[in-house]
Amino acid sequence: MVSKIPRGAVQISTDVYFNPKKKAEATSLQLLLSSVALPLSSGCTRLIFPPPAQFRNRLTVFATLSPPRPDTVNWVEATSSFFDQDTRPIMLFDGVCNLCNGGVRFVRDVDRNRRIRFEALQSEAGKKLLRRSGRAPDDISSVVLVEKDRSYIKSEAVLKIMEYLELPFPQLAFFLQFAPLFVRDFMYDNIANNRYALFGYSDSCEI
Repeated sequence: MVSKIPRGAVQISTDVYFNPKKKAEATSLQLLLSSVALPLSSGCTRLIFPPPAQFRNRLTVFATLSPPRPDTVNWVEATSSFFDQDTRPIMLFDGVCNLCNGGVRFVRDVDRNRRIRFEALQSEAGKKLLRRSGRAPDDISSVVLVEKDRSYIKSEAVLKIMEYLELPFPQLAFFLQFAPLFVRDFMYDNIANNRYALFGYSDSCEI
């Protein structure tokens, strides 16, 4: 049994009608579906358009992923105890690098007033101070000098360390700072990236 369809209406699938008077809304749809129009004896037109095969039996699942939580720890406050009783800067160095250990021994020998403290990058304190300096806790690619108010890395750290030493190193650091930073860091990176191959490494930190 075929249900009656109002004359002059267009049926799409089943029980969905569009009033022909709303031509502006129906014209584009009629043109799109004209190729599948079937004439009926009542003078109406019935349009049959099954969904495309690629959309049949298809279920789309949308997953909402929560954004990663930012690091909510204030590492300046979390490491403030390092400077509460002792305001001297801390030099962070690669504890297994022979070149780095040699540099630490040199600084200790020249720093007669003991103005600099030392901490291995691989130590728990070193990892916390790396976070304080805005670096990853496992980043041992550079020496870091951590002061109470700021931190220095790469060639900037080397020049700042020199300023704490005895003469003539502060004067030497003064002249070296006029070299462009990208040139100084380029030279630093070339040595740091090949330090194990050039100078070897030890199994434990000597300091």
